[in-house]
Amino acid sequence: MATTPVTEHNEPSTPPGAPATERERKRLHTKLKLATQIGQGIDGYIIGGIGLAMGAITDDLQLTSVEQGMVGAAPLIGIFVGGPLFGRLADRFGRRPVFLIDMLIFLVGSVLQFFVVDGPQLFLIRLVMGVAIGGEYAIGAPLLSEYAGRRGRGRLLASLEISWYLGYALATVVGALFTSVDGGWRWSLASSAVIALVCVALRGGIPESARWLLSQGRRDEAEALIEKYGIEVDVAAELDERAEVRQDGFRALFSRQHVRSTVFASVFWAALVLPYFAIGTFWTDVFEALHMGDNAVAALLVYSFTAVAGVTAGCLVVERIGRRKLLIPPFWITAACLALVAVWPSSTPVIVVGFLFFIFLNAASSALTAVYPLEVFPTSLRTTGVGFATAMSRVGAAIGTFLLPMGLDHFGAEFVLLVGAGVLVAGAVVSQFLAPETTDLDLARAARTAREGA
Repeated sequence: MATTPVTEHNEPSTPPGAPATERERKRLHTKLKLATQIGQGIDGYIIGGIGLAMGAITDDLQLTSVEQGMVGAAPLIGIFVGGPLFGRLADRFGRRPVFLIDMLIFLVGSVLQFFVVDGPQLFLIRLVMGVAIGGEYAIGAPLLSEYAGRRGRGRLLASLEISWYLGYALATVVGALFTSVDGGWRWSLASSAVIALVCVALRGGIPESARWLLSQGRRDEAEALIEKYGIEVDVAAELDERAEVRQDGFRALFSRQHVRSTVFASVFWAALVLPYFAIGTFWTDVFEALHMGDNAVAALLVYSFTAVAGVTAGCLVVERIGRRKLLIPPFWITAACLALVAVWPSSTPVIVVGFLFFIFLNAASSALTAVYPLEVFPTSLRTTGVGFATAMSRVGAAIGTFLLPMGLDHFGAEFVLLVGAGVLVAGAVVSQFLAPETTDLDLARAARTAREGA
């Protein structure tokens, strides 16, 4: 890949090689943070937008239960492809070009949703948008992490999940506003184009990652970028990591060096999101199965904003209590919550309290999905590893989303909730044995800690 001088595309007022002013540094960091946060927000918006629209889509497009499951699961299936694909491209060709191309796909896909005429078309478009969502997970948080300092990095990255949940909640509000409009689901789904357009504008001019340049042996370019923008990077540790990583690509994820990190990142992420996506996508159906269908819309709004509160709490405490304490205890508690609702499905207080605790704590731990995966892989494998973990997390979520309506029809809500509780228990067990403590460590040293099982 040809080398492009950073200064030509970012701050033309600064002479080549000269340190950026404090104002220019802050402008770059603000622009990068906003471009990444909005990207995460649009991910949540696209996935959350289908919840209240599904009923109208089913009626207008005459979807069968299988087609409902396919449309609901389409973005999750796309993520399975997009995470590894865009992650590998970002490790191979650089963070910067992938960061921009990914958002252009969102923009086009958002507009096309307005014009669909049947279920297969909507499935294909949302599948492609899911590919872009996978790419966003693989490139957005890793790029931001590579500009972040070691102190406060967890809080900064966890704030991306706040953006995701805010996007999800906003989509729910927009969907509710359009429920009484004829064909309103088209406007609701296509409205993500506005967010994508803003994000495309922000991503122009963001320079390449200095850590990625170091991983490619381009030390002079990296050090010039570090000096210009005052980026906190342990250059020696990054170079040591580059020397120790003996191979790259997908095969490296399953080498003796990195398989521990690969298994941990994939399993904990999948266990967190499977119950959330499956229940959230078919929230109305779940509440009807629990004989509370009249309260489903109001409950979904409460669900969405409780999740925002939960992920905000996770963001606030991630640096105080550490990664492991934010992950492992909530796994056990949320599993108990779903199990209690399954055991006492006729008790309204149990349903309300159980779901509120599940939503709040699940969202709090989900702050770590923007933190842990990118801390446990070295720079040369970071986006490949995050992309693969993203894909694995969505395999379970897609299966759960596809099977949930059929599970409700054949076995009932109690069985579905017990399966969700079992998934959370599995996540707790794996995290207990494999989760490293990476709080306040430089990214290169965090990856080494994960690799060594410290």
